[in-house]
Amino acid sequence: MTDEMEAIDEATQYRRKIDHSLARFSAAHDDAAAEEAKRRERRERLTTRSMALIEQTRTALQRVVTVDSEEKPEQTRLQEKKQRHNERNIRIGRIALIVIAALIFVGTGVAWGAINWFDAKFTEVSALDENSADIQNADAQANDENFLMVGSDTRDGASSEEGVGDAANIPGARSDTVMVAHVPADRKRVVVVSFPRDLEIDRPDCNVWDPAKSVTTDKIEPGQKIAKLNTAYAIGGPQCVTKVIQKITGLRINHFVGIDFNGFKGMVDAVHGVTIQNDKPIDDGVLGKVLLETGDVTISGDQALNYVRARHVKGDPTSDYGRIKRQQGFIGALLKKVMSSDVVLDPGKLSGFITAFAKATFGDNLGVQQMMTLAQSMRGLDPGKINFLTVPTTGMANKRGNEVLMTDRTQQLFDALRDNTPLPGDKPADKQGDKPAAGTGQEKPADARKNTTSG
Repeated sequence: MTDEMEAIDEATQYRRKIDHSLARFSAAHDDAAAEEAKRRERRERLTTRSMALIEQTRTALQRVVTVDSEEKPEQTRLQEKKQRHNERNIRIGRIALIVIAALIFVGTGVAWGAINWFDAKFTEVSALDENSADIQNADAQANDENFLMVGSDTRDGASSEEGVGDAANIPGARSDTVMVAHVPADRKRVVVVSFPRDLEIDRPDCNVWDPAKSVTTDKIEPGQKIAKLNTAYAIGGPQCVTKVIQKITGLRINHFVGIDFNGFKGMVDAVHGVTIQNDKPIDDGVLGKVLLETGDVTISGDQALNYVRARHVKGDPTSDYGRIKRQQGFIGALLKKVMSSDVVLDPGKLSGFITAFAKATFGDNLGVQQMMTLAQSMRGLDPGKINFLTVPTTGMANKRGNEVLMTDRTQQLFDALRDNTPLPGDKPADKQGDKPAAGTGQEKPADARKNTTSG
C-alpha cells in the first residue's frame, strides 16, 4: 500500500490508482457477499414455508386415504372387488384435488404471501380480556378456541341500494346477532350458542365505542343493572359485549369476530349463492316477502341479508327465536359452501370470498388461519356433533320486554363446555345416533316458547 503523504510522482500516482481499485473491488466484494447472504436467507425462508405446506398436504393426504376399519356385511367377491375399485377411485380423486390445490399454491409461490395480504385487510379492534376475573377454570380452557361472533347492523357507509338503511335514519352501533362458537382442544365437537338481543343483563361500566372510526374512546358509560344485551354493543362496542358474554359464560373468549351487515351480502355473492333448507315461506311485516320458496333453496346476497335480518316473520313464536334459528342454519350452510371443493379449488371464488369477508369484518385475534380453524372444525365433524343452541331462557318476555336467563341451566351448559363433558341432556344412546339429545337444538319441542335451547 502507498502512503498518501509521499511525494506525488508518476510512479506514486500509478500505485495509488492500484490501491483505489483494490479498495473498490474489496467494497464490491463485501456488498456482493451481503447480498448473497440476504438471498440465502430468503431461500431458507421459502424452503421452510414450502416444507410446512408440504407437511400440511401430507397430513391431509393421510386423512383422506385412511380407510374405515369397521366391519362390513358379507359381500360376494365381485361386489367386494367392485367396492374396492370404487373406493380407490374416490381416494385417487380426492388425492388429486388436494395435490392440484397444493401445486397451485406452491407453483405460484403466493400461499403465505396471500394469507398475510388478506390478514392485513382485516380491521383490527380491541375486544379481548383473556385475564378477566370472570373466566372460570382457565386451565381447562388452555387450548380451547372460543369465537365471539357479533352481527353488527351499523349503517355507517351503507348506500341506499344495499337495502339496510343508513346512518342518518338509524344511527349508532347495533348488534342484531350475538353467538359464541366453542371449539374444544380435542376438536371433537363444535357448539354454537346464540344469545337473544333482548336478553336482560347487568351491564358493567364500559368505554364508549365509536362505530364510525371502529375505536374505543376514553369516555366511560356507567353500568346499568337492568338492560338489554344489544345495548352493551351499542354503547361499548366489542370490549363491552365481550365483558358481558364472559360474565355469563365463564368462557375465555380468545377471538372476536364482528361482521357488518353493510357488506355481508358480498360474501354470499362471491361464492355464487348459498343453499339453505327453508321450512316455510318467510313473509316479514317490515321487510316484506323475503323468501317464498321452501325446501333446498339457493339464495343470493340480497336475499341472504334479509333472511338473517328478518325479525317480524309471520308465524314465528317470538321475534328473536325464529330469527336465531334462521341465522344458525345459514351460518352452517355458508361454512359448508365455503369449505366445499367448488370454492376451495376455485381461486376466483375463494379470493373473492376472503376479500369480501375482510371488507365486512373487524375483529381481535382474527385472520384467515383463525377462521379456517373454525370452518375446518365444523366441516370435519359428523352433523350430530355440531350443536346449535340458544342460551337457556324462560322463552317468554317479562314485563320489561326482556328475555330472562335461566341461571342454573345456563351454568350447567357452560360448565359442560369448559370441562369438555357431555352437554346437559345428552345420553349414551344419543351418541349412537338413536335419537337427538335434549338441548342440542335438533329436537322439535311441543311448545316452542318453552324450548330454551332450540335454534
